[in-house]
Amino acid sequence: MLNNDHPVIYLDHAATSWPKPPEVFKAMQEALIKAGANPGRGSHAMAVQASRVLFRTRQILSELFHIKNANDIVFTSNTTMALNFAIKGWIKPGDHVIATMIEHNSVRRPLEYLKRTKGVTVDYIPVNEEGSIDLKKVEQAFRPNTSLVVCNHSSNLLGSILPVGELGDMAHRHGAVFAVDAAQTAGTVNIDVNDMDIDLLAFPGHKGLLGPQGTGGLYIAPHIDLTPLLHGGTGSQSIDTDQPSVRPDRYEAGTPNTVGIAGLHAGVQTVLNYTTSRLYEQEWRLTQRLMDGLGHITDIKVFGPQMGEERTGIVSFIMEGKDSSEIAFRLDQEFGIAVRAGFHCTPLAHSVVDTLKTGAVRASVGYDTTNDDIDVLLEALRHISKI
Repeated sequence: MLNNDHPVIYLDHAATSWPKPPEVFKAMQEALIKAGANPGRGSHAMAVQASRVLFRTRQILSELFHIKNANDIVFTSNTTMALNFAIKGWIKPGDHVIATMIEHNSVRRPLEYLKRTKGVTVDYIPVNEEGSIDLKKVEQAFRPNTSLVVCNHSSNLLGSILPVGELGDMAHRHGAVFAVDAAQTAGTVNIDVNDMDIDLLAFPGHKGLLGPQGTGGLYIAPHIDLTPLLHGGTGSQSIDTDQPSVRPDRYEAGTPNTVGIAGLHAGVQTVLNYTTSRLYEQEWRLTQRLMDGLGHITDIKVFGPQMGEERTGIVSFIMEGKDSSEIAFRLDQEFGIAVRAGFHCTPLAHSVVDTLKTGAVRASVGYDTTNDDIDVLLEALRHISKI
């Protein structure tokens, strides 16, 4: 039975976490009432309160990601915008870039655009079917003009986790900048931008950080100067024709999503209260339960790391003789279970596991997923498998 047209069991957290903690609703409502003015655009009390919402959220994100200066965090509307900001703002004509075969289109499409328009060259380093990368192949890919290494922290199809600390160290040894797509790890895997040698960290507010949609951000290391993606009003240095030189104003043109950012603050606070290590352990345990159950359904093939290995809360699979989209549709309509099917905006990863023709079903767990949720999904799949 569906509740208010929403699935009873929500297993699409890799796309957007749901439901949000009640503190997120409360914070957003309070911002609408008490901080409804434009931050940085006035000196009256409500404008000042709006500015405080942004500053407090930068501070709490700095605590989560171990960032020294909160002003090095730029708010964006999502990870896609942050990655476009990082890639297009850093790469110059004729540069060489290293990426991987499990990148999301938020990385691949900007890179392919720059290949067509700026003469940029890109090497996509292969991974195996479990999503693991050979660091020797990465080392061999560097050229004198390699300016950027960019990769996702975890594949949104396979759930594999890349060794970003080692990749960051390698990039710096070769004089390249290191950018990380943390769409599937921010909030559930510990991220330390200093220990991991991360220069540019793109993250969503609406997934593991438990905030609302339309929020996200980009950490820009203090020694990095990106070309601004947007030009316009900032409320500072207004008589200048160029964007302000100070951070974060240089990279934040236009009125920000203050209400959403207030909700993001509440979401991040929830993550800090839980701790990322506890959240990761909970999601890992649930994925192991799911993988074990799927392993007993003979016509199902599961992708990504094997049982017992490190992975995020994503389990993708196909069922022999069944269309992936049909499986997701039936789970939703007949059993009230929300999963995602298709190509998940990562065709390169699908080419790795040979599912470009079939797509895959993806179940992804979150902070409030239970053992019962997993067991109901498994029972539903056993039923579909028999028909």
